[in-house]
Amino acid sequence: SSILTLFYPTPLLFCCSSVHTPSILTHSTLHPFYSDPVLPYTSSIPSQELKLKDKECERLSQIRDQLEQELEELTASLFEEAHRMVREANVKQATAEKQLKEAQGKSDVLQAEVSALKTMVLTSTPSSPNRRAHPQLLSPGTRSRGSSPHHGGGHARNKSASGALPLAPGGHSDLPSDLQPVREDKEMDSILYAEFLTWKNRPSLDRSSAFLVRIYREDIGPCLSFTRSELSQSVQSAVENNSLTIEPVAMSALSMVKANAIECGGPKKCALSGISRSCKHQIKLGDEESYYYISPSSRARITAVCNFFTYIRYIQQGLVRHDAEQMFWEVTRLRREMTVAKLGFYLTDQE
Repeated sequence: SSILTLFYPTPLLFCCSSVHTPSILTHSTLHPFYSDPVLPYTSSIPSQELKLKDKECERLSQIRDQLEQELEELTASLFEEAHRMVREANVKQATAEKQLKEAQGKSDVLQAEVSALKTMVLTSTPSSPNRRAHPQLLSPGTRSRGSSPHHGGGHARNKSASGALPLAPGGHSDLPSDLQPVREDKEMDSILYAEFLTWKNRPSLDRSSAFLVRIYREDIGPCLSFTRSELSQSVQSAVENNSLTIEPVAMSALSMVKANAIECGGPKKCALSGISRSCKHQIKLGDEESYYYISPSSRARITAVCNFFTYIRYIQQGLVRHDAEQMFWEVTRLRREMTVAKLGFYLTDQE
């Protein structure tokens, strides 16, 4: 008998008497082309959880971007602050260097001035002043003749110009020969010298020492005692404070004096004594705007006191390099200048 086999898409059972047909058919006995199709894989994570994960990743990404931006801004601000600090440091350094140069220049100028003052003090004393080092001691006529035309007729300030009778280097005064002694001897007063030594150990311009109390009583007070007592006290205070100025009166100013300037005197009347005299000098007290006309005698008395204060200031500042005895005799000579000026003796400028 023949076997008839038909092929269909689905498996069929064969009926044949000569072939044993098993009672059970399994997948393993079938042809691979006829096996069951495989189903696709499905995830076990729910979709809600995926959405939450996506949101978390997005949030973290935003945080990272924000932190990066803040870091960039912080870095930029730090660099800007560093540049600003460097600029300020450079400016301060340049300013400090400029101030240092200016201070060094001022220091050099002050050192030169101090050296010049020391040289002036060592080479000039009130008894024998150095006319070249002190041009203000020259008379106005001498200054005008020796100066250039551009400076003629100008005012010159003089806080310590001497108008009393000076002594010659030998110790004699410039008196006429018939009044001049043949020889002048001197003897030191032990009381005065002891008072001077006590003051010299602690020099001061206060009136607490017996040395200055005596000089105020015997010399300064009488020498600066004028008819106008109130103005006399102002003059004495200005001399003590080193704020008094004596100037020659310019010829052009003589014709411009106001008629009502009685308190300040005038070219023909002294403001201190009230006596009618030719006034070729004027004084200014401190920062006052007013000037007071003074006679030659009043000028000599004021400058004699100014010379004394100038010398004791030099001693106080340590600028006088003499021994105590030489200082004492110089002080005594200045006291005599005040006494002579008080008695009315003075030198006139040689025109």
